[in-house]
Amino acid sequence: MASDINSIRPWRTIERRKCRQIMVGKVPVGGDAPIAVQSMTNTITHDVAATVAQIRELEEAGADIVRVSCPDPESSKALREITKEISVPLVADIHFHYKRGIEAAEYGAACLRINPGNIGGQHRVKEVVAAARDHGCSIRIGVNGGSLEKELLEKYGEPCPDAMVESALMHARMLEDENFQDYKISVKASDPFLTVAAYHQLAEATDAPLHLGITEAGGARIGTVKSSIGMGNLLWAGIGDTIRVSLSADPVEEIKVGFDMLKSLGLRTRGVNIISCPSCARQGFDVIKTVQTLEERLAHISEPISLSIIGCVVNGPGEAMFTDLGFTGGSAGYGMMYAAGKKTGKTDNKDMVDEIVEAIEAKAETLKAERKALEAAQ
Repeated sequence: MASDINSIRPWRTIERRKCRQIMVGKVPVGGDAPIAVQSMTNTITHDVAATVAQIRELEEAGADIVRVSCPDPESSKALREITKEISVPLVADIHFHYKRGIEAAEYGAACLRINPGNIGGQHRVKEVVAAARDHGCSIRIGVNGGSLEKELLEKYGEPCPDAMVESALMHARMLEDENFQDYKISVKASDPFLTVAAYHQLAEATDAPLHLGITEAGGARIGTVKSSIGMGNLLWAGIGDTIRVSLSADPVEEIKVGFDMLKSLGLRTRGVNIISCPSCARQGFDVIKTVQTLEERLAHISEPISLSIIGCVVNGPGEAMFTDLGFTGGSAGYGMMYAAGKKTGKTDNKDMVDEIVEAIEAKAETLKAERKALEAAQ
């Protein structure tokens, strides 16, 4: 297929950092597992109906893992009902409350997000680790530049990579002292420079899987830009085993941006990758409106398919050579359709969207059948 050409381009290869693998429920994290994409609910967790509805939206968007807050007993106990209604593994964010960690493990969480040093000493870490081990939970150590320990701020004067990494390794030692290694680590900050430097340093200091994020990145536009700069830098260097794009926006947007980021780097291939021009006076149709419409109508496709939508013949045929399907604008109200780089015929502009959607859906069904046949044969 046209999209397979990328697999033989050595200059596109990213060599991922080697690390140990853990499990978050059914999802492998680290090792040679695909980079997992996750988001977080913003419903009141013990409102089971609302939380389940939002998690299902995230599942539909492709979320591999979903995090929920458990600030009170009602929330952690609600996990028992929530997990019955969903298929994605849940990370329970318990902050400083060690009892919430024990409860969350008992009630179905697949992972606990804690900082061991903040829950009241090694004896409480021991209790949480015991609950995690008994119920098959992993743990995420979550260091944040905005909530570093007082002694580290006094030592370093401000949040800095050394302080964040020292905090992360201190928390990791507390788990290692309990002979617990099923953990991943994050060292997030709202400053991309600080975040990138901290992750590079941490990647050299541990073989634990790393969860990436630029925390409190902002609204949909600026948050996407900051996250892409910071996480893109790290992913390009082979660092990162799970990601969350933290946006002040609908959590579903975090999943979409996360997959788009990974698709851009050739690290995940979920859904339709639309290659389109910005449009100009040469365009033979309204490129911007067409792409917006196609993004909406193809959002349900999860199979990896590349699609080029180019307004004129300057670059259109060339781009179509390297995509599964394509449309290149011409003149007199029609353009040329392509499949696997070859012309398949002319299409009127008024019919192009429907024909493209039909072709993409047919391609997706073929790919799905091939994938299921391969899975059955293995």
